[in-house]
Parts: sequence; structure tokens; C-alpha cells
Amino acid sequence: MSNRQAEIAAALDVVPPFVDEAALVAQIDKRKAFIKRCLRDSGLKVLVLGISGGVDSLTAGRLAQLSVEELRSETGDDAYRFIAVRLPYNTQHDEHDAQASLQFIRADEDDTVNIAGSVLGLGEQVAHLQKLSDARRDFVTGNIKARIRMVAQFAIANTNNGLVIGTDHAAEAVMGFFTKFGDGACDLAPLSGLVKGQVRAIAKHLGAPDNLVFKVPTADLEELRPGKPDEDAHGVTYAEIDAFLHGQPVRDEAYAIIVRTYDNTRHKRELPLVP
Repeated sequence: MSNRQAEIAAALDVVPPFVDEAALVAQIDKRKAFIKRCLRDSGLKVLVLGISGGVDSLTAGRLAQLSVEELRSETGDDAYRFIAVRLPYNTQHDEHDAQASLQFIRADEDDTVNIAGSVLGLGEQVAHLQKLSDARRDFVTGNIKARIRMVAQFAIANTNNGLVIGTDHAAEAVMGFFTKFGDGACDLAPLSGLVKGQVRAIAKHLGAPDNLVFKVPTADLEELRPGKPDEDAHGVTYAEIDAFLHGQPVRDEAYAIIVRTYDNTRHKRELPLVP
């Protein structure tokens, strides 16, 4: 392990590889205990999470539902509940996966907020957007989608006196692969420190179907390239990112990309600058 690998893994509090099933189960129990503690400490009883159809929201959503069920059993208080929210932009190309995720999660409540009207309405009012090339406008609009989705989740949480769950984990954090104040904004992030393979392993252990566990990850924010794989944007694979974070050897090119991206996206992982 290089000094940079060790430094970055420590900064992201990366969880070591699961040595056996007991280690995996221990992480599941730890994450559920964390979710429950966040609710108890806040004095609130509702959790909200947007469900995209990917393995990250699938895993966080199921952990959230299991956590509130345990709280209801432990306290006798039926006010503890989880709201899973679909946040499509018009019609999502992989809506079938999102619906399958909802069926697996079995949330106390499912809701849908179509963000298209809000995104388009804001875009029409921002004159600077109209000056951009088609590709650049598409990219910026993708970030608007992510931020509008988080606005919707916080609106639902505020209405129900609840907390918003985020799905960030170490393999996304190291690449800065989230929208600042968009999907990077939340009250609690129960997958933090896990690499992508560990998120998949937890999902599989919880009983998620393989087609969702091993689905090609995509942020799906760009209209010009719907379903663009995360790994195309990264320039490296999640297997390489996971190996890097676990201190294992990776290609020189992959190593350079990961370190450079981590350094360039530092601002996303820090609080706003102050004097």
C-alpha cells in the first residue's frame, strides 16, 4: 500500500475487506444501529430516501426499512417509519429497475415526485444556461436534477419531521462522484466507508435479486447520454477503485486517475470555505 492509498483510505474511513460472512453481518448490524441512533438522537421518527433503481439506494433503503421496523418492535411506537421516494425526470429509462427496488425494499410508504417541471422551469429562468453548448448545458442541467431531487426529499422530510438519507460510500467519495449540495446533501449517510463491492455484498446478503445487485451503475443525469455508466465517467472501474481503497495493487494509470480525481474534488468533501 502506498502512502497516498493509506492516507486516502484513512480520510474516508474505509472499511477493510470482509474476511467472512460474520464480518459482513457485523457491518449490517453496525449500519442499522447507526440509523436507529440518528433517529433517537434527533428526536424524529421518519426517514426519507430517493430510490433510483441502483444498488446504493436499494441497499440504504432496505437498511432504513429494517431499522424502523426494529425501532417499532423495540419501543412499541408505530410512528417510526420509512418513506421511499421515486424522483424521475419525466419517464426514467430503467423505471422497471426502480420499481423492482421498491418491491424489494418494502418501505412503509412509497411516494413519487416527478422533477421534470421543476428542472425545466428553473432552466427557463436561468439565462446563463442558454449561452452554453448543448453538451455543457446538458451537464449543468444534470446537476440541477440532482439538486432538485434533494430539495424534494428535504421537503418531504420537513413535512413529516424526518431525516434525509444519503447513499454516498467510499468508492464514490474518493472520486467526488456526487453533486455538491445535491445527492451529496443529507442528514445521515449509512453506507459511508464501504466500497462498491461491499455495498453489493450487503445487498445480496439482504436478499436483493442479482440483476439489481450487479446492475451497471449509472448516475443517469445527462439527456444526451442516458444511462451513461459511472465507470465511463471515472475512467477506471469500480473494481480498481475498491482495490485502491483497500491498499491493493492497481494499474499505474488507474492509480494516477484516482489520486488526481480525489485531489481535484476535495472541495466536495469539505465544509464551505470561511475567512
